[in-house]
Amino acid sequence: MELKPNKKLDIEYILKDLDRYRPRRRGWVWRRGIGEKRQIGKFEYYDMSEPLKDSQPLPAAKYFDNIDPQSKSIITTEIASGRFEDDIRRMRMAAWHGADHLMVIRTAGQSHFDGLIEGTPQGVGGIPITRKQVRAQRKALDLIEDEVGRPINYHSYVSGVAGPEIAVMFAEEGVNGAHQDPQYNVLYRNINMVRSFVDAASAKKSMVWANMAQIDGAHNANATAREAWKVMPELMVQHAINSMFSVKVGMKKENICLSTVPPTAPPAPCMRLDLPYAVALRELFSEYKMRAQMNTKYMESSAREATVTHVLNLLISQLTRAEIQSTITPDEGRNVPWHIYNIEAVDTAKQAFAGMDGLTEMLEIKRDSGELAEKVRELKERAVLFMEEILEVGGYFKAVEEGFFVDSGYYPERNGDGISRKIDGGVGAGTVYERDEDYMAPVTAHFGYNNIEQYDDGAVDNPSKLIGGCTFEDPDKIVYIDELDENDNIYLRLEETEELRNTSKLKPEMEWLGDGIILITLFLPAEERIAEFAALEIGKRLGLQDVEVIHREIMQEAEGTRIELKGRVDFTIDIDELVIPPKPEILTEDEIREDIDKRPMAVVAATIGEDEHSVGLREIIDIKHDGIEKYGIESNYLGTSVPVEKLVDAAIELDADAILASTIISHDDIHYRNMKKLHDLCVEKGIRNNIILVAGGTQVSNELAIENGMDAGFGRGSNGDQVATFLVKKRREMTNES
Repeated sequence: MELKPNKKLDIEYILKDLDRYRPRRRGWVWRRGIGEKRQIGKFEYYDMSEPLKDSQPLPAAKYFDNIDPQSKSIITTEIASGRFEDDIRRMRMAAWHGADHLMVIRTAGQSHFDGLIEGTPQGVGGIPITRKQVRAQRKALDLIEDEVGRPINYHSYVSGVAGPEIAVMFAEEGVNGAHQDPQYNVLYRNINMVRSFVDAASAKKSMVWANMAQIDGAHNANATAREAWKVMPELMVQHAINSMFSVKVGMKKENICLSTVPPTAPPAPCMRLDLPYAVALRELFSEYKMRAQMNTKYMESSAREATVTHVLNLLISQLTRAEIQSTITPDEGRNVPWHIYNIEAVDTAKQAFAGMDGLTEMLEIKRDSGELAEKVRELKERAVLFMEEILEVGGYFKAVEEGFFVDSGYYPERNGDGISRKIDGGVGAGTVYERDEDYMAPVTAHFGYNNIEQYDDGAVDNPSKLIGGCTFEDPDKIVYIDELDENDNIYLRLEETEELRNTSKLKPEMEWLGDGIILITLFLPAEERIAEFAALEIGKRLGLQDVEVIHREIMQEAEGTRIELKGRVDFTIDIDELVIPPKPEILTEDEIREDIDKRPMAVVAATIGEDEHSVGLREIIDIKHDGIEKYGIESNYLGTSVPVEKLVDAAIELDADAILASTIISHDDIHYRNMKKLHDLCVEKGIRNNIILVAGGTQVSNELAIENGMDAGFGRGSNGDQVATFLVKKRREMTNES
C-alpha cells in the first residue's frame, strides 16, 4: 500500500494480517546531511538536514516559495490520546510537519504493570503498551516513512517490574528507542533497588541487540523537586550513573542520550541558570548524545506561556547542542494532548531552528571568563562532590536510603525533603535469586552468566543457536495474541466510528475520531471565579455537552478574565450536503507582476455614498497590508463618502482600468443601490465595456455584486492578492473579447 497525500490513512489496512507483520528495520536513525551548507529556495542554510520528500511547510512559507527547512536536531512529538488508532493518524500529521521521533508517552501507568498486556485496550490519558498496538504503529510508520521520505524513530518506555519483558518485545517489534533508567523505578515507582538494576541490565542488553537509542530519566528530578533549579548537581550524577551502567552492559555511547531539561522557566532569569547547566552537562558528557526537553514542572495551561518557554529552551539547544529536541504542549497542564498542539509544538521547534540557522557562526558562548565560566565550574564541582559523598556513605543504594536524591537543597545543602527508599523494601523486594550452577537460557542478548559452554562451546557468543534461534532471530516463534477483552478492543471502537470513516459524515475532533470536542476562547469582564462559571453557563446555553474550563487567565482583577472553554457537540455534518463554492484561483506574485510590467494598470478607489468606512478598502490597496500596490498597480484613492459621479469622472480622467468601490452601510439596501448606480452611470458615460467594476464590503457577496451590475464582489476576509488576481484575469478576458 502507498499513502496518497489527499487520502486518509486506512486503519483497517494497518490491522490486516498484523499477525504476519515483521519490522523492516531496527535501530535508531539520525538525520542525514548534517554539517553541510545547503541551498533551500532562495536561501543558504548552515544547520539544516536533508529536506523531506513531502511535508507541510510553516504558514509563512508561502512568502518564500513554500520551502520547508529541516533542522539538524531530530524533532520529537509525544503521542498520548488513549486510542492507538487515532495516534497513528497523529503520527502521520506530525511526520508531515517534520517530526521524526514519535514517542508513545503517558502509557496508562505502564510502569505499574507487572507483565505484558495483550490486545488494544483504550488508555486513560495514554496508550497501554501492547504487542498489537506497537506492531500496528510500526507498520503504519513504514508507510509514513515512504510518504515523507525520511526514517521515523518509534519510541516508548522500558520501566516497571515488567521492564525486561517490554524490552524484549520492543526489540522483536522494531521499536527504535526507549527510556530506560533503573533510577526511575527506584525513586518514582518504589520498585526494589536490587530488582530495578538487575532488570535494567537485562533490558539494556536487549536494547543493545536491537541498536536502540536509550534516553535516561534524570529529568524527573527537576520535575519533582520543590525548587527544581537546585537539583542541577544531582541531575549530573543521575546521568552519570545510568550512562556508565549502560556502557558496562554493552551499549554504545552514541546510542546513550541524556534527557537534559532546563531547570527553570520565565519569569525566573532562566538563561542565567539554564545555559550554564547546559554547557556543564555537554562538557562533562561530550561522548554522549543530548535529548533536550522542556521542563513540565513550570508549565501551566497557557499556550502562549508554554511556547515562549519552549523557544527559550530551543535557543539553548542551538547555542549548545541537542541531537534530539523534544517538544512539549500546554496540554501537560490542561487535557489529554490534542492533535493541534502536538503539531504546533513541532512547528515551534522547526520554525525556531530555521530562524536561528547559522547563529553560532556569528555568536560564541563566553566560556573562558565571567559569570558563565564560574557557574559551569561550580556545577561540575558540586556534581563531583555529590558523587564522592555517595561513595563515602556506601554507594548508590545507601545514598537513596538516606534521602540524597530529589532533595530541594542546592548541594551540599540538604533540606531533608528528598525521596528515601529502603534497600530491602519496595515492589519486588526479595525476588532476585542467584542462578543455579547449571543455569542455562538459550536466548540472544543474554546478560550475565549463562553456563552455556557445558552444552556447546560454539554457542557461547550465540546461545540461541541451540534452539535454531530465539524470537529475535525467528519471529515465527513469537506468540501473537490479537485481543483479550471482548468489550475494550479496536474492533468495537471501529464499529463506533464507522460512519465517520466510511461515509460523508464528519465531526470536529481534538483527541480522537468523532469525539466532537471544540474549543472556544472568551473574554468576560468579570473576576476569575465569576468568569469561570459564567463561561460554563454560556457553553451549556450554546448546547455543548461536557463543558469544562481548561484555561483561565486574569487580565486585570476587576476588569476581566480570559477563558478557554472546551465542550462536545453531538451532531455530525454531512459534507455531501454542503454548498461549497469553488476555491478562487490566486495567481502568484510573480505572475501578477509580470502581467502588470507588460501592461501597466491604474485603478481609482473610494468608499462611496455617505459611507465613512475606510479601513477595509485601504487594506486592499496599501502595500503595507499586502494590497494591490505591491504588484505595481497604480492606485488612486479618492477618500470616503465619495459621490458615484465623482468616482466615474475620475476613472475617465485618469483612463483607469478599474473602479474599486467600497460600501459598508447597508440600511435601506443602499449598498445595492449604489452598485447599481455605478454600473448605470458607466453605461451612460460610455465606458462600461472598457472598465472593470469591483465592489467590496462586509455585506457584499460576489453573487449580489454581479446581480447589481458589478464584475465582482469581495466580502469579509478578502485580501489584496484575490483582488489583484481578479483584475489581471478580467483584463485578459476583456482583451480577448475585443
